[in-house]
Amino acid sequence: MKRLAFTLAALLAATAVHAAEWRTSWYAAPMPAWGAEFALPTMMPPSLEAQTVREVVRTSVGGEQVRVSYSNRYGSAPLVVGEVRLAPTRGEPSRAATSQQDGAGVQLTFGGQRSVTIAPGQTVTSDAAPLAVGARQRLSISTWLPQRSPLTTFHWGAQQTAFAAPGNWAAAAELPGAQALAGRTFLSALQVSGPARRTVVALGDSITDGNGSTPDRNLRWPDQLAERAEGVAVVNAGISGARLLADGMGEKAAARVERDVLSQPGVDTVIVLLGINDIGWPGSAFAPNEPPVTAGAMIAGYRKLIAAARARQVRIVGGTLLPFEDALQGTPYAGHYSPAKDRVRREVNEWIRHSGEFDAIIDFDHLLQDPAHPSRLRPEFDSGDHLHPSDAGYAEMARAAALIAQQARHAFGKAQAGGATGVAGEHG
Repeated sequence: MKRLAFTLAALLAATAVHAAEWRTSWYAAPMPAWGAEFALPTMMPPSLEAQTVREVVRTSVGGEQVRVSYSNRYGSAPLVVGEVRLAPTRGEPSRAATSQQDGAGVQLTFGGQRSVTIAPGQTVTSDAAPLAVGARQRLSISTWLPQRSPLTTFHWGAQQTAFAAPGNWAAAAELPGAQALAGRTFLSALQVSGPARRTVVALGDSITDGNGSTPDRNLRWPDQLAERAEGVAVVNAGISGARLLADGMGEKAAARVERDVLSQPGVDTVIVLLGINDIGWPGSAFAPNEPPVTAGAMIAGYRKLIAAARARQVRIVGGTLLPFEDALQGTPYAGHYSPAKDRVRREVNEWIRHSGEFDAIIDFDHLLQDPAHPSRLRPEFDSGDHLHPSDAGYAEMARAAALIAQQARHAFGKAQAGGATGVAGEHG
């Protein structure tokens, strides 16, 4: 397998400066909440009322102006946002996350107003604020929720501590009496305006969402990709429990690809790493009555995503599925792995590698597998549950993804014109 190569001319073309445009610099894909009938708890309160929520985000690229978006995608009632403030996060990232920010921050408005009401199923974006932010800068966004706000739309397992405190403390440097939250609430995006940049979207499941990485350190593979692919806006559209073919802890890929991927401003590349939950969930505690998935069904699902991307002239990169032998062994979710399931994974990976239907591939499987036991993750790349990579594993994934992400558009031919044009995944 040859290593991906790119020329200096292609790299310069990819990062050429154009007129100022908006780009998504940070993203958390909205998810619908679920009830006690599902195997995992949401780990979030059912609702928030008369509280300030402070969430920390890290930009992938900087800009001269900033705006944020709130989602009520899965809500059944209007969502009232009473006030929003944005400020730099105080201190360095650490295991002991705090709710501190630098000063009162900048107040964001919506149509010139301090507050906004978001209808069920809708997303609202703030007015542009003339605030320069840097690449990979940590920002605190404080949201005052004056009325009862059921968390029917949220983001599970954010790997980033958020905080909630009673009362309106949006302008306070620190939230008094703050309680930690394990997930994100209604905040879904932060966009910046500046010289136009390329945008790469990572569409995936908990592996893209960063499960197994050190919390509050921004070590998910898309985070580490943003550090390697200078000047490229990286959008993390990973959802824990996401599946290719069916709804899981989020909608199936085809149902959310338009909103989470193709509607991102300036998107020209999507990296797809989805399918391990389609294989692992059936017969486990997650989907005990679901029949096993077939490689053929999954290939048909990938082809739908490929067609959707091609229709919008967006390059689509296929990632091979990681080894998962003994995944979640010794937990209530054992049964995620079996030799029969692994045969499906291997068949799917062979199609991703050799079909030529993706514009390029990243062989994550080859990168992270144990050479002595290819159905397992290498020990140094295993977070410990044999399913999710460690910080070092995510770094290896980012290294390979950066070779793809920094390719200029003209370096890619469409698969129908001769097959995938880039392959990343060799060690060395």
